[in-house]
Amino acid sequence: MKKLALHWQILIGMLIGLVFGFIMLQTEGKDFTEDWIKPIGSIFVKLLKLIAIPLILASLIKGISDLKDISKFKNIGLRTIGIYIITTVIAISIGLALVNIMQPGDGVSDETIAKLTETYSENSSVKAKIEEASKQMGTGPLQFLEDMVPDNAFNALSNNKLMLQVIFFSIFLGISMLLIGEKRAEPMKKLFDSLNDIVLKMVDLIMLFAPIAVFALLANVVVSSDDPDILYALLKYAGVVVLGLLLMIVFYSVLVATFTKKNPFWFLKEMSPAQLLAFSTSSSAATLPVTMERVEEHIGVDKEVSSFVLPVGATINMDGTSLYQAVAAVFIFQALGLDLTFTDQITIVLTALLASIGSAAVPGAGMVMLVIVLESVGLPPELLPIGLALIFAVDRPLDMCRTVVNVTGDATVSMIVAKSVGKLGKPKVKNWDDNYDEVK
Repeated sequence: MKKLALHWQILIGMLIGLVFGFIMLQTEGKDFTEDWIKPIGSIFVKLLKLIAIPLILASLIKGISDLKDISKFKNIGLRTIGIYIITTVIAISIGLALVNIMQPGDGVSDETIAKLTETYSENSSVKAKIEEASKQMGTGPLQFLEDMVPDNAFNALSNNKLMLQVIFFSIFLGISMLLIGEKRAEPMKKLFDSLNDIVLKMVDLIMLFAPIAVFALLANVVVSSDDPDILYALLKYAGVVVLGLLLMIVFYSVLVATFTKKNPFWFLKEMSPAQLLAFSTSSSAATLPVTMERVEEHIGVDKEVSSFVLPVGATINMDGTSLYQAVAAVFIFQALGLDLTFTDQITIVLTALLASIGSAAVPGAGMVMLVIVLESVGLPPELLPIGLALIFAVDRPLDMCRTVVNVTGDATVSMIVAKSVGKLGKPKVKNWDDNYDEVK
């Protein structure tokens, strides 16, 4: 009997999780779900985060040390950053176009605004996002560059939020290995080659539990959801965001077909396990090990490209999040009866683009970026909690959707860059038990 493909297993797990969550809601089983089901999903996410930094370190150093030529790395780096900026600007523009055409904020009643304000404006999570954004806005223009350089490599390697510092250290070490010559660098290269293979095998083992984990994650999302009446009131706004995200998936498919000459449906099918995990975890960082495994083994992108493009993308490429910010910012102004000029909307494009660089690839980071965008276009400080309260109820489900777009965008750019430098080959799929006969 043919084994069911992983993406179907994950999808079945998600559907069962949704049904189970709704049953628990109706039978007052929220406490049972949080005590006995939620920990399963949390453990799975922790395992993915556990291997994210070792994978970046080993994969990036291996990829750079395999180049033999520093000029190749420069070509890959420049193309990667350039394409990421272009796709982010396009994502923000799509969001602004849709929200201006569909005007979702005009349909929100004063009663709904009052209810949302009462429910969420004093929410501790909303206040924390405002405080975090205030800290970021209080920094200098080159602070993000300063933050990229670690003063302690071991401290950077011990904190998933310092991914840019890990990338900087890995690149620095990899280039230094190139410069001392192949013979002297060989012992260190063998160490990281071996570590890379081991971590990828860990990904395979962790993914065996993915269907059960996404069941737990989705069940918990359902039982912890907010007031259905409030969610319904925000349905038009959520619909505009989701429509924009779907258009981005179409845009990526066109890029794949145009620049790599690959079937976009094949691309989406091979990426579906990573996309479904991104949806379940709401975290590009947690999904990164799976994204790298799918892109390298199932799509055929050479490690020299994927090891740089994907970790950088998980940190600075936030197409889905940037699109959401554009829609959310204009929606808040529409709902509060405030005007946005064309210049303000250009400011949204620039601010959302800059805010996406260095934003943490974790759940809720988009809300912090949104505060920065709202401040940049002059939303009065006293209205800021009200503005965030307007969208807070649907932020988690939209966060799940926009993370799918973030991950898909990373994979798309890795394919385009790989094709442009002749590093897009045939897939070489590995399974968790490939070497099992040697040790059993």
